[in-house]
Amino acid sequence: MERIASLLPSTTEIVCALGLRASLVGRSHECDFPPEVGALPALTESKLDPRAESHAIDDRVKQLVCEGLSIYRVDADRLRALAPSVVLTQEQCDVCAASPKDVEAALADWIGGRPRVVSLAPSTLGDVWGDLVTVAAALGVRERGEALAERLSSRLTNVSERTLRIRPRPRVAAIEWTDPLMAAGNWMPELITLAGGTNLFGETGLHSPWLEWEALRAADPDVIVVLPCGFDLARTRREMAPLAAKPGWGELRAIRSGKLFLADGNQYFNRPGPRLVESLEILAEILHPADFPALHRGTGWEPYR
Repeated sequence: MERIASLLPSTTEIVCALGLRASLVGRSHECDFPPEVGALPALTESKLDPRAESHAIDDRVKQLVCEGLSIYRVDADRLRALAPSVVLTQEQCDVCAASPKDVEAALADWIGGRPRVVSLAPSTLGDVWGDLVTVAAALGVRERGEALAERLSSRLTNVSERTLRIRPRPRVAAIEWTDPLMAAGNWMPELITLAGGTNLFGETGLHSPWLEWEALRAADPDVIVVLPCGFDLARTRREMAPLAAKPGWGELRAIRSGKLFLADGNQYFNRPGPRLVESLEILAEILHPADFPALHRGTGWEPYR
């Protein structure tokens, strides 16, 4: 049986969804779902202060990246002691989790046979479902991965078929960071479209872009969904002050009509794993409340007011 070290919350979820929880021997410090993985030893830590305000976190990330440094540390001693046969990590984003470079540094003086390193870089929903199969194949259960990807894709289709003919399709601004402003990219434009909305910022398959306040103000979206990467609902609400202080904020259509929503970007939208399906369901609930019951309200999303 494989011994798996997962250095990414999404790969930890994938491993568990494949029925291989018992094979996990270590996790990242951010892996928190399913809850029982919290009992596993953490193999990484962040160089950032998670309590800092959004702009301070952004400044520190830019400083570290500019200096060619990672924002994560991998506990090489603990990793070696656990002797995993497979290490799961990512190369999609320097801010998301430990990169292959971090892992290679931790394995540099490995004694004996090195573990296999499986590194993922999803940018679209198709990539995410493909990664399910990639991970499953690396762990010797390819058929389980294919079946899981098929089930999740079917759930996406069920939602998209319901939204296909809904009119009007609200114009949506998805905000991935509040200070400075950043729109949501990668798979988020796809999710917004499937949920029956019209995406205003960010392009499918491309990294999340910085967003000028005047561009958001000029677009005057029908709906604004704020889903900062790494933040839960309570933290997202605390980080709204800089955005709400922007000139003309109260004049925006979404604000005047009560169409500003907060969402849990940490557990859902920014985590490229099985729960992107729930992320789509959350968006559908937000955009079309008459057609979708609010099953995730209070856990995955909430109105700002």
